[in-house]
Formats: sequence, structure tokens, C-alpha cells
Amino acid sequence: MTSTYDTLASRLQSAFDTLEVGADPVLRTSDRSDYQANGVMALAKRLRRSPRDVAEAIVGRADLSGVATMEIAGPGFLNLTLSPGFLGEQLTRLRGDDRLGIESVSHSKTVVVDYSAPNMAKEMHVGNLRSTVIGDALARMYRFAGHRVIARNHVGDWGTPFAMLIEHLLDREEGGGATFSIGDLDGFYKDARIKFDADDEFKERARARVVALQARDPETLRLWRIIVDQSIAYLDLVYRDLGITLTVNDVVGESFYDHMLNDVVTDLQSAGLIVESGGALCVFPPGFTNRDGEALPLIVRKSDEGFGYAASDLAAVRDRVDNLHADEMLYVVGVPQAQHFEMVFAVARMAGWLPDRVRCEHVTFGNVLGPDRKMFKSRSGETVKLASLLDEAIERADAALKERNTDLDETARTQLPVEIARAAIKYADLSTDRHHDYIFDLDRMIAFEGDTGPYLQYAHARLRSIFRRLGSPWEPASVAFSLDAPQERHLALGLLAFPEAFEASLASLQPHRLCVYLFDVAQRLTAFYDACPVLTSVGALREQRLALCDLAARTLSSGLSVLGIDAPEQM
Repeated sequence: MTSTYDTLASRLQSAFDTLEVGADPVLRTSDRSDYQANGVMALAKRLRRSPRDVAEAIVGRADLSGVATMEIAGPGFLNLTLSPGFLGEQLTRLRGDDRLGIESVSHSKTVVVDYSAPNMAKEMHVGNLRSTVIGDALARMYRFAGHRVIARNHVGDWGTPFAMLIEHLLDREEGGGATFSIGDLDGFYKDARIKFDADDEFKERARARVVALQARDPETLRLWRIIVDQSIAYLDLVYRDLGITLTVNDVVGESFYDHMLNDVVTDLQSAGLIVESGGALCVFPPGFTNRDGEALPLIVRKSDEGFGYAASDLAAVRDRVDNLHADEMLYVVGVPQAQHFEMVFAVARMAGWLPDRVRCEHVTFGNVLGPDRKMFKSRSGETVKLASLLDEAIERADAALKERNTDLDETARTQLPVEIARAAIKYADLSTDRHHDYIFDLDRMIAFEGDTGPYLQYAHARLRSIFRRLGSPWEPASVAFSLDAPQERHLALGLLAFPEAFEASLASLQPHRLCVYLFDVAQRLTAFYDACPVLTSVGALREQRLALCDLAARTLSSGLSVLGIDAPEQM
């Protein structure tokens, strides 16, 4: 269905085009009317006419019959109020649409989303949270829009760190690998690192093991596989606990690209892009300099003839374009890697591996801070593990439910704390503009009031409770929407804006925009409840209000689901 916004925008665009083809009406929702068009001011300046004259010309030329009325406000703002008949028609169409007005794209793209990428052979910690949660939300949103999404969990599973772990595994007389368990993963890695840094003989053995690993020595590969498989199995458990859609099949480590790296160098050399610098093979993409104004290199092969991140990232670009046929590639990685990715993309385009038709974007994000506004750590100064965060959130959610004396069956009583905990953690992250830092405060995040995940879950459950109290199934019927109460109209306008909010959030790669919209709907619901009794209403008014409640519940459920958040039926 054509959204309310698109209908208005189309009608206005035709009027603006009579004065200047392509002039943007700058249509927005407004607290002074249903919508406001603010494009007159800029158009008047370009035409060298007074804003009032241009506004009057637009009003005279716009065909809004049966859709809205329009008035000029101030020097040239255009306030639009939807006609009751059009508003009712749009609500009726929305009720009959399973996708609530969000049309599936006509031309599906292949979108590669690179996210999470935790350290292998280590437990996931709070530093992995934002990439995982934001990346998963974007992947879900692209899928819902109708695109083909290929998730990539690009992990470091090759080279010196793994050679070090293999040698440590052998030193513990566990060469068979039978007793190596994920439970001691962090301790295992730390012990290996301490030994590597302090023991020269161990360090030499690890370096020799790198050679054996790169030569694909069978025994070395067997030991490497034990560590990798245990690490991936651990990651899979964490993702399932958090409700993340990544699977073991999405893990594509640096080892996958190892056999491609020599070709990366050879092809860059053939293209005349490689420059030797201090024994290393580099590319100097234009526009990248250090503080002294000297050209910055992207080191493709190091002076010891080993390959670094740049080589594997370039190989990944080639694979994703040539073999996965990507139309878009999103890298959900922290801002410290911004220059690295800019240089990788630049070199890939110089080499012809990244055609202009492929959108390639580094999706950056801020940090997770503690209450002291410093990097979030435990009281002992350790990095906080994700599993521990989730466990604590579940405990607090369980305690909060007990305080509320919620009457739940045993299944819901067991599952609901998990769903609330996930919502609290994910929503706190997603509702923050991803460019900004945010403070991890479980007391605030788990609250059932305010701009939180549990609050939105409760808003949905409260709506569903209305239908349970009916005593018999409610069959959606044809409803004539009069919307006489201002709060009914206010809620209806909010529900009609769902497609616009989703599309804006996806286009900008900003999940927080969808969160802002959902919180606004929940607030409109509160005003609606206070002024408009539902179950005590009678006749057509009762049916209208039940229809609004049903549509609001579906909107909250769909919006939360797209973000990866559960919408419980009761709380």
C-alpha cells in the first residue's frame, strides 16, 4: 500500500515541480499539524521570490482533494491536516496489510553484513556487544525489507596467535585434544600469552608452528581445528542466549582467505600499485597522510613476508564482490578502524575489485561506558563478559517480575526473564544513536518505565491483555474510524507513520530512529488509555478502539521483532 507520507509527498511534489522541477517539499510530521512542508523557504531563495508568494502558489497548485487541507503558517511554512475520510481509509488499508504498510522491495539486493567478529579462543565481552547487536538489527531490517542478506562473522583464526595456542595445548600434554574444554577458554589464552611473552624458547616454537600452519601440516591443522571448533561452539551458545541470528555457518575466518593472499599481491603488482617500502609491499592510496603530511601506506605484505589484516580484508572484498555478488557491503566495526577501512576500500577501487555500483560502508559506533563514564569494566578492572551481563540481567528481570506479582504460567515464568533481559540489553544499545557512547546501567535498562526495552514489551503485553479480558476471541471486522477523540487521532497518526520510520531507519543505517518511533507509539498509547476507555465502551466506538489497540499491538510487535527484541503476550 502507498503510505500516508508518500501520498502527501507525491501530491506536494507535483505542485513544487511547477515552480522548479525536483524541488524538495521537505515534508515532515509536526506537532503543530499532522504534517508540515518546509521546502518553501529554500525554493523561494533560489527563485528570488518572497516565501509567502511561493507558499501561496503551492497552495493554489497542489491537488490535495480528499486527502488533506493545507494552510500557510509564518513566513512560508505549509501545515497539512489529513481529512477524516482519508485517515480512516488509510487505517483500514493498514489493518488488512500483514506488513503494516512496509512494501517489500521490487528489486532485491545482495547485502553482505560483516559484524560481531569477536576474538577467537577468548570469551565474548562487552566490547563485542555493539557490533553484534547493531549488526544483527541491520541484518534483520534488510531481510524484512526483502533483500538477500549474507552475514559474515570475520574472525581472526590464523597466524601467530593460533600457533601460540597450539604450542600451549601441546605443553599441557593434551595433544589429543580430548580434555580441552571451552570452560577454561580465557585462562587458556592468558596462560599461552604470558608464556609467549616471557619464554623465548616457547616463542620460537610458536613461530615455527606458524610456518607449519601456513604449510597446512596435517597434525598442526588437526590441533588448530580443535581450538577453532571449540571457539565457534562457544560463540554459537552466546549468540543463541542473546537472540542473535548469526550461526556457525556465518563464521568465515582469516584462514578462509589465506590461499587468496598471494594473488592479492600479484594482482596489485600487475596493476602497478605495489610500492616496496622498508622491505614491505605497500599501496599508497591518494589522500591519506600522517600528521607530517607524508603519504600513508596500506601494508599488504610485511617485511617478514607475512600478511596482515589489510591483505585478508582486500581478499574478502574480492570474494564478496566476485563470488557472493554483493550489491552492498556493510562493515559494522568500531570507529578506531575507520582509516583502515577507508584505505582498504580505496585500494580495492583502485585495483578495480570494488566497482562503483557496490555500496561499501563502514558502520561505526561509540563505546559502552560504565556509570563513571569510563570504559565499562568489572569492579576488579576486568573486561565484563557478555555471558555474565546477560545472567545478571536475567536475575534482575526475574526479581522485577516477582515484585510485580505477575500471574504467569510456568513456561512464561521461565522464559520471560530471558526475553526481558535481552530486550533491556539490546534496546539500550539500539536506542542510542550508534555514533554516540552510552552508559551501561542495568537498573535503568531493566525498568518497566521510561525509554527502555521492557517498557515497550509491557506496552505490547498490556494491549494483548485487553483482548484476553474480552472473554471470547475478537474477530476483526469492518470498522468505520470516526476518531472523534484527539487521543484516538493522535494514536492513529502515529501508527500510520510506521513505514516511514522503518524506511528512514534502514536508509540511514540508524536503528535508533525506529526505537524513537516505537517509544513515541507507546507514549501515544498511554495518552489514549487515559482518555479513551476500551472495554467499557459500547457499539461502534468499542470496535473502533479495539481495532486501534490491535493495530498498535501488531505495530509494536513487528517493530520490536525487526530489531531482534521479543514482544511477550503477557508480563
